[in-house]
Amino acid sequence: MLSAYVHVPFCARRCGYCDFNTYAVGRIALSLDGWLDAILTEIAVRARPGGGPLSTVFIGGGTPTLLGAARLGSVLDALRGAFGLTPTAEVTVEANPETVTDDLLDALLDAGVNRLSLGMQSADEAVLATLDRAHTPGQALRSVEAAHRAGFGNVSLDLIYGTPGESLTSWATTLKAALSVCPEHVSCYALIVEPGTPLARRIARGDLPAPDDDLMADKYILADETLTAAGLRWYELSNWAQPNHACRHNLNYWRSGDWLGFGPGAHAAHGSVAGHPSRAHYWNQKQPTRWAAALARDHSGAAGAEALTAAEVHEERVLLELRLATGLPLDVLTPTEAARVPRLVADGLAITRRNRLSLTLKGRLLADKVTRDLLD
Repeated sequence: MLSAYVHVPFCARRCGYCDFNTYAVGRIALSLDGWLDAILTEIAVRARPGGGPLSTVFIGGGTPTLLGAARLGSVLDALRGAFGLTPTAEVTVEANPETVTDDLLDALLDAGVNRLSLGMQSADEAVLATLDRAHTPGQALRSVEAAHRAGFGNVSLDLIYGTPGESLTSWATTLKAALSVCPEHVSCYALIVEPGTPLARRIARGDLPAPDDDLMADKYILADETLTAAGLRWYELSNWAQPNHACRHNLNYWRSGDWLGFGPGAHAAHGSVAGHPSRAHYWNQKQPTRWAAALARDHSGAAGAEALTAAEVHEERVLLELRLATGLPLDVLTPTEAARVPRLVADGLAITRRNRLSLTLKGRLLADKVTRDLLD
């Protein structure tokens, strides 16, 4: 399975918690059309006739819908021409609610987009203000309804829990609001206070309280209970979906599949993770104007590459697949790692079933620690 990720670095404005590779439109020299010219060049240069087709495409950012449907359609046309798309390819575009219109949705469907991922974050206006989000709670919900009316059968909502000032009641209200519009997929991400962000500076000054770990755990448990009761099932630590609506693109990441990365700062990976592994990671220039200039100069925006050792491939596989509800094959583990499994099971952190190791709810709350304790 081959996937493609396309990074759009533009936002109308940067949110105070965000440390992604994004920039407010007009704050960098690269324009929307300049980005498009560069991305089309990169796709053409890296075309692999016979090396595809692509099973999934994910256009993320940033706010890809700031590009408009015509530019996004040009990107998808270029990917089709360079690699091909499978007949059932999953094609996702991320969007902020304030950018969604009926005309845009119709045009995206016409261009071949069949999955929409909307950044709702919260139904609490105070929480949205703390996060510096530009939309209102109502805009996010109306965008889901509009997408369903337009014909999208796969709409995802991104939620964030743990924002300073957010109570458990507030989080419960957000979950209820999200479910009221029947999304096929919901992602719930714990807020991470990234160093150097405006939010981190506000917390450091004492203007806002730091997130509380115990309350964060309570919110995760509430999310799991609420979403499960509504018919969505967890399939990855932060993701729940209706049957047959798990994000196939992200599953390819977690299963150590092959993917191509286009755009500033985008990463790519290819190679086997079984038998005698030969796996490599690649990444592009992060700064958008440098990435575009490098492509114009020598048709390469690449910044670096690394070949993973067998030990690194093993560690990556354990780290990623243990995040999944389907778990990790026990025969992947080394003898010493396998010897640690009974203790994880006895402590209620994991279960073994059909020769696979899976995390319990308690284990999911401590996933990083479980992984560290398991690995050699």
